[in-house]
Amino acid sequence: MRRSLALAGAAVTVLGVLVGCSAGEGTSDSGRTTLKVAALEGGYGRDMYAQVIKAYEAANPDVEVRLQISKSIEDEISPNMKAGRYPDVVVLGQGRKAALTETLVKDKALEDLTPVLKAKIPGEDGTVGDKLTKGIVGNLNTNPYGTDRTYLMPMYYAPTGLFYNKGLFKEKGWATPATWDEMFALGDKAKREGIALFTYPTAGYLDSYFFALLAGIGGEEFHTDVMTYKQDIWKSPKARQALDLTTRLLSYAAPATVGYANEQDFTKNQQLILDNKALFMPNGTWIVGEMAEAPRADGFAWGLTPLPAVAAGGERYITTSVESVWIPSAAQQKDAAKDFIAYLYSDEAAKIFAGSNAIQPVESATSALSAENAEFYRVYEDPSVSALVGGFAGTPPVEGVDIKATLFDTANSIISGDTTEDKWQAALHDASEKLRQSGG
Repeated sequence: MRRSLALAGAAVTVLGVLVGCSAGEGTSDSGRTTLKVAALEGGYGRDMYAQVIKAYEAANPDVEVRLQISKSIEDEISPNMKAGRYPDVVVLGQGRKAALTETLVKDKALEDLTPVLKAKIPGEDGTVGDKLTKGIVGNLNTNPYGTDRTYLMPMYYAPTGLFYNKGLFKEKGWATPATWDEMFALGDKAKREGIALFTYPTAGYLDSYFFALLAGIGGEEFHTDVMTYKQDIWKSPKARQALDLTTRLLSYAAPATVGYANEQDFTKNQQLILDNKALFMPNGTWIVGEMAEAPRADGFAWGLTPLPAVAAGGERYITTSVESVWIPSAAQQKDAAKDFIAYLYSDEAAKIFAGSNAIQPVESATSALSAENAEFYRVYEDPSVSALVGGFAGTPPVEGVDIKATLFDTANSIISGDTTEDKWQAALHDASEKLRQSGG
């Protein structure tokens, strides 16, 4: 499961297992600096990090990198962090149910990584900032407080959108819908053939959907107003239009969606696309690796399309999912951690990552992509499609308020009939106002 973009691991022969070390530990028995790295394991596989760390240690014999990797990494490192034992580097994006990254953002417990942008990449002449893709930093994902300070470095990026079976569309003679009217007309046509229009792995995957939808309805300014809790934004006609379209789309959802929309069964919803039981689902490029061994219909081929435009010829947006790497402000080896993060943007590291289709926002990273994945990234070449990095602004914690859960998870209740669109809108307004008043 991506949540956010997938990460990596290491072979036992290369890396030690990170265990809770007492405060102040940072030197191994051999006198080498011990750098503790924690990462989410996901759809890109484990081997790439083994190779990257092996290469880094070869060039830095005075550093020993210990990696802890898990599909539920938050559950493993949170108890140690609460006890004062922190990893030095964490590769974990936002959007996970446990919301560990968001919690540290809200608590202002992350190290300022702005100096890393000016740091020279180990083994190269240029700086990290010079090598990064233009616009990939300076947004609410990397600078969560709306300032010029960067606290989360962009690790991998990938286009997200509606994934579908190109083979089925070719067989049926269907075109991917360019407008929402065309989307719902296709839904009616597919329904007559026993195929659902829509599903999602879990409701959390609606993040990229909603970010692109908001921008498609009101442009990037409206998207930013929602993300920064502008007063009464959820009472606006544009916000209501977003909920209207979504509620209508959810009425076309596959019946199995809500029952499988959890971290144990989410691949069963993804399988609906491969079995031609649903047409579209929001996802990212990691889906190719994640479902590589799954059975599929004859002629199956992954396709990616942006959300439809509100009107013919209207702007369409593709949300760019960005995995983050960060340093807890309570980490013991901050200088070593920053050097390691700078190395992650080297040509050497980028080539290793790209070999597993994990693409970093650096020059020429996409040149190593497989043909299938390279086609996904060509969506950025479409002049009618704009890239968008979404994400809510960080605020001080507000008890009982989780606006992302309110926006995304309520989709389950809309499908099941346990709530209404009016109640959904009211809950979003309430959550947004409380976050705004807290300093959002």
